[in-house]
Amino acid sequence: AAAYQQVINKYALKAIDFDLEEPEYENLTAINNELGAAQILQRNNSGLYVSITTAGTPSGTGFFGQNVLTNAKSLGFTPNNFSIMPFDNGFSGGASQTAALEQFHTLLMNTFGWTSSNAYNHEGVSLMNGRSDAGEMFPQSEFQTVLNYATSHGLSRYTFWSVNRDRQCSPPDNNGRTSGTCSSVAQTPWEFTKFTARFAGATPPQSPPPTTESPKPGSCTAPPWNSSTAYTGGSQVSFNGHTWTAKWWTQGDTPGNNSQGVWTDNGACSGNPTPTGGGGTCTLPPWNSSTAYTGGSQVSFNGHKWTAKWWTQGDTPGNNSQGVWTDNGTC
Repeated sequence: AAAYQQVINKYALKAIDFDLEEPEYENLTAINNELGAAQILQRNNSGLYVSITTAGTPSGTGFFGQNVLTNAKSLGFTPNNFSIMPFDNGFSGGASQTAALEQFHTLLMNTFGWTSSNAYNHEGVSLMNGRSDAGEMFPQSEFQTVLNYATSHGLSRYTFWSVNRDRQCSPPDNNGRTSGTCSSVAQTPWEFTKFTARFAGATPPQSPPPTTESPKPGSCTAPPWNSSTAYTGGSQVSFNGHTWTAKWWTQGDTPGNNSQGVWTDNGACSGNPTPTGGGGTCTLPPWNSSTAYTGGSQVSFNGHKWTAKWWTQGDTPGNNSQGVWTDNGTC
């Protein structure tokens, strides 16, 4: 638990998932250690979202997965959710995955004595997009099937492995092979990630804090860009005195400062001066959203000097809810 706590402290984590699978989850001592650590972290970190993920089978989960539930109950430990991974185990599409979730729902009720609604509220699912390790196929339509089930039954978690695979291979089917960097199905970038965004919209978290970017004078009519907002292609925002249009789905990509070129610069708003970014007499390197910074790193952004409090990547100085950057004043 102490080692995990160091990670929580360093990165200001809001959530943590314990992925318990082969071969470790066949070791009862190891399972007790992991569950005990999760329980300590839950107790010592108010508001930390703790989830436990284990293997999925057509019957919900297997013998060792049931041991995870039984041991959690014996410890008096109730995480925010128990999730299963319904893939790599003889599944065939979304219908078989939702059937497994129903079986797992029954296991949760029987193990913990929960009502049906309470069991659903403590249940989650972790999917695999496209072609699985075992050659099962889970295209976008199957993700929609599971999303419909998750939202209609009030599941508390809907996620997948992995965002890094949420892109099309070349050729699209990857010659019938599974890849760790693409999905092996025909798709546009981030199609599977959009399902998780829809799930978040079905059970909204607390409203994100407003952007701290100071409004620019002039006649910008587009809403200000916010790093916490998910934008679809064609969305328009104002940022740094310019109007920008999203080319595709995006979240957290700073207009004018991302390697993918997500945003099209439509020019300065009428009457707005064009900011210089680093501006003034700044001698520090300009902030870059694709660069990983360690605590103590200094950058220039929007005419100010900034110091990172801890490791960060993609968090815009002055415009993130975690307050990663210390504003050292204007250049």
